[in-house]
Amino acid sequence: MSMFPARNRLFDELIGDLGGFYVKPLHGDPLPQSIRVDIQEDEKTFKVQAELPGVKKEDIHVDIDGAVVTIKAEIRQQDRTSEDARTLRTERYYGSVARRFELPAEIDLELAEARYEEGLLCLQLPKRKAMENSRKLNIK
Repeated sequence: MSMFPARNRLFDELIGDLGGFYVKPLHGDPLPQSIRVDIQEDEKTFKVQAELPGVKKEDIHVDIDGAVVTIKAEIRQQDRTSEDARTLRTERYYGSVARRFELPAEIDLELAEARYEEGLLCLQLPKRKAMENSRKLNIK
């Protein structure tokens, strides 16, 4: 039995926020560290839902290479002031977040669709039909 008390997650987060490299903004939500995804599969398609709250549609990029899907987002936050107020300080926070995962089958890029509404990116990724690329070679 150790004489030292066990560290818990709250302690780690407190120390990380105070002395770590991650600094929370003084306003608004902290910049996300990763993109959370839900992936469902049926016979013909993969359905992916990715949470990207507060991100503009133009700042989201989805790349598909075979069965590998990469989602990237640029996040921009800034203080807002009213028109009748004098600006004493303006702070802007920029960051990027990305998520990459491999699906069990390759994607048909011609039929793939993406939709973004209210902070939720929805991907419909149809599976590419398997093509026979193998054959037996005769050895001479």
